[in-house]
Amino acid sequence: MIAATMMAASVSAQNTAITSNKAGDNWYFGINAGVSTLPKESYKDAGNGFFKSIAPTFGVRLGKNLTTVFGLAADADLYFKCNDKFYAGSKTFINALDLNLLGTFNLSNLFAGYPGEPRAFELIALGGFGWEHDFNHLPKTNGLNSKIALDFTFNLGAAKAWQLYIEPALTYNLHAWSNGIDMSAVEAIAGINDPGFQYDINRSLFSLKAGLNYKFGNSNGTHNFVKAQLRDQAEIDGLNAKINELRADVNAKDGKIAADAQTIADLKAKLAACEARPTATVVEKKVETLQPIVIFRQGKSTIEPAQYASIEMIAKYMKNHPESIVKVQGYASPEGNAELNQKLSEKRADAVKNALIKKYKIAANRITTEGLGATDKLSDEIDFNRVAMFIDTTKQ
Repeated sequence: MIAATMMAASVSAQNTAITSNKAGDNWYFGINAGVSTLPKESYKDAGNGFFKSIAPTFGVRLGKNLTTVFGLAADADLYFKCNDKFYAGSKTFINALDLNLLGTFNLSNLFAGYPGEPRAFELIALGGFGWEHDFNHLPKTNGLNSKIALDFTFNLGAAKAWQLYIEPALTYNLHAWSNGIDMSAVEAIAGINDPGFQYDINRSLFSLKAGLNYKFGNSNGTHNFVKAQLRDQAEIDGLNAKINELRADVNAKDGKIAADAQTIADLKAKLAACEARPTATVVEKKVETLQPIVIFRQGKSTIEPAQYASIEMIAKYMKNHPESIVKVQGYASPEGNAELNQKLSEKRADAVKNALIKKYKIAANRITTEGLGATDKLSDEIDFNRVAMFIDTTKQ
């Protein structure tokens, strides 16, 4: 039965991968209590039987689940005094003690698989061998026994750390001895039918108990087995391809970073070379606007007699400063056509230049003209924008 169960558990494990089960994981401890009795009258005229031999029973259990299906448990049961005439005259409160090493088989997980945490209800089979001591036989006896049981288990709590179970069980007395004496031989001498070394209902004890187990915490942070998060090969291949793609991107970016670093180094070298060159001094020529201005009538480029006083002042200035070169700038007020105003501003500048040359004998090469068209920037008064102004371009 053990071999078949472990084979089935192996097949189940192929479909359910579980996180590692360390030595300190999946241990539990529990207590149980109930009643025990003989399944039938064991010996003629012994005054025992199913209802006549009912006695209280108490037990403790320490176990470890090795897989989601198979585990081991150490079991100790105490059987207390009953009304069985077979034990008449005994002064011992405890009739018998059993110590068993049991294999546990989670039938629910075996046939339905492990869902990732214990089910609310599970069916667990137990079976194994042990030692028993009978305090009430005369003489007191020891024996080899075998226990089989079935637990109807309820897993409780949010963490499924507690197990409440109802357990019917049969414990068989396989062989007994006392002080080196084979008790089967004693029973044969006494005329008791001895079936020999085998599972016999006449040499068994039936018990019905309720128990409570507590499962200690595991290294995985729970009180139970946890399914491993597995990936299929196609998904793994896809992730590897993505990793390789990212590596290629990183390599390409490393190349670009190296190229950018070289460009930065080249620019720094050029900047250093520029900083090492002698600084060229840029001389900005300044111009000086002379104060006299010539005002014209609207739409006219003819110089009024009163305006010659300003032209005379400019002529005197140029004679006093023979190195000076004067630019005459003509303007028009903003009303009217822009093209006509541009031409009018040019004519006004030319009229002033001609007056300087002809009337005041100033050399023509010392005078330049520029028509700047219509403007309203020279003065808020519109009439004061119809002017010609003078600039000495030789002033630094």
